[in-house]
Amino acid sequence: MMDWPAAQRTGAAATSAPAEPGIGRGRIEPVPALLPMRVAIIGAGRGGMALLDVLHQIRTIKIVGIADRDPSAPGLTRAHELNVPVYDRVADLINHQGLNLVMDVTGDPTMESVLRKEVPAGTDVVNGQTSRLLWLLVQHESILQTELLHAEKLAGIGSFAAGIAHDMNNPLQLILGLAENLADETDLDAVHTQARDIIEAVKRTTAICRDLTSYSRRASLQQDCLIGVNGKLDEALKIARYAVALQDIEIRKRYQPDVAVKGNPDELLHVFVNLITNAVQAMEHEGALTLETAVVAGTTQIRVSDTGCGIPPELLDRIFEPFFTTKPPGKGTGLGLYNIKSVIHHMNGTIEVESQVGRGSTFTLTFPHDSSVGERSVQP
Repeated sequence: MMDWPAAQRTGAAATSAPAEPGIGRGRIEPVPALLPMRVAIIGAGRGGMALLDVLHQIRTIKIVGIADRDPSAPGLTRAHELNVPVYDRVADLINHQGLNLVMDVTGDPTMESVLRKEVPAGTDVVNGQTSRLLWLLVQHESILQTELLHAEKLAGIGSFAAGIAHDMNNPLQLILGLAENLADETDLDAVHTQARDIIEAVKRTTAICRDLTSYSRRASLQQDCLIGVNGKLDEALKIARYAVALQDIEIRKRYQPDVAVKGNPDELLHVFVNLITNAVQAMEHEGALTLETAVVAGTTQIRVSDTGCGIPPELLDRIFEPFFTTKPPGKGTGLGLYNIKSVIHHMNGTIEVESQVGRGSTFTLTFPHDSSVGERSVQP
């Protein structure tokens, strides 16, 4: 989960350029030199929606539009969320200028003949069994991404073991001592007082178990909703303290009220826990951790900053690579930041890194702002 030791941060699949003198700046992907492939999707059912989710993450592919005869098809709703044009007529879509590929995932055999007649020369078509194979591959890729995220979270729980054991042991010892006292206690008022103390101690252990369960559970692929960012950052702070000592860290919260993003709450919690834990490790458990949220120029921004060791410039281009870590064997999976990048991309967001060796680092997450936040329920 944590992909750099206190003395040296690791990895980013990103270009880097100085943001200001002495400051390293990394983005998760370079700007492609080639023109993007222009793709049209016919069919907005489960297959079309899955293609949208996968293809929009690939910077060398531009989805020019999607069409479906069913106006209630789930892929059309998803297309609006991704700002992908929706067409009522297939003919209007497949005659789009500069189209390279048409992907028919309708499963309708009559659509093949229509496409053969209407698709312009030089535009390739994927349909039939080829389209079904592509749909199966997309499903498989989604499952692998979910399993990878879950496995990395479970591996990271090993880092929590000492903190969890300490926090569990304290109330358990209190319960044991109070129970021993009750065995010989005859004063009814004292019995009631000690019973209340036992109840409070049990509640503390229950809260610890609840926090851990919330973090480690497998996230649902169909769980996207509006998430209250400020509350989720506070929840991540509670969980991160099991892995790293926060008592000597100054926590600075600069929250704008009612900031929300759309996505999977469990996955976003994992992103925050990972970033906070890495930041505290980079400071060697002493320094200032700053958490900021704001709506800026039509986007929602979240920043996690530390005053730690910083990321060496030669590593900025690798910090999001899968399996890259400078930690000793068994101390890191090398998947933490890679999974963060995947989650943020799925939420249509970006992540940038600014760092200066010896001064600290700032991770900035940027998401599309949902203007209807005040009109819909937001999960805290």
